[in-house]
Amino acid sequence: MADSNNKPVSHSRTTITELMLPTHPNIDNKIIGEVLLALMSKAAFACATRHTSNFCVIVSIDDIEFVQPIEVGEIVNSKASVNYVGNTSIVIGVRVESENLKSGLVKHTGSGYFTMVAKNEEGRPTSAPGLVLENEDDIRRFLAAMARKEVKLLGKVQFTEKIKKINVFEDIKKLKKERCEIGFEW
Repeated sequence: MADSNNKPVSHSRTTITELMLPTHPNIDNKIIGEVLLALMSKAAFACATRHTSNFCVIVSIDDIEFVQPIEVGEIVNSKASVNYVGNTSIVIGVRVESENLKSGLVKHTGSGYFTMVAKNEEGRPTSAPGLVLENEDDIRRFLAAMARKEVKLLGKVQFTEKIKKINVFEDIKKLKKERCEIGFEW
């Protein structure tokens, strides 16, 4: 059913570009993850705010992967797109690519998913516009986000159940194969 308030994925697609400077690397002269996570967060915020026309906040970050290192002097593009819209929450997929300015080589360096919630003037969650899926990729991303949400919820339930079943006196034998030791009289 069409809704005139719905917005197409292309409406809010966002790219934030930044040059990696000598202040950004770790001791190994690679760009540190915190710098990339901040860039990804900015792109997700801008994309979500464009889509909702409201201030948005991050409520969770999922599946962050840094797959290749980034060097000082490379350009980093954080590309954000709305993948899924619930009632007040939206899932933004962010893909990070770096470009070596000398060689022109572009490489995928990271990706992740940011769940954002739109806030109204009073700071309360507010309804987000629906999403107009414009092509097969948009449909695939929306369906993947639905599956990710389902698996995440199921995983939380299973984890909670597993935690409830921990019996320290019985389960302590599992620690023998781990890299730990009991540092008190047992």
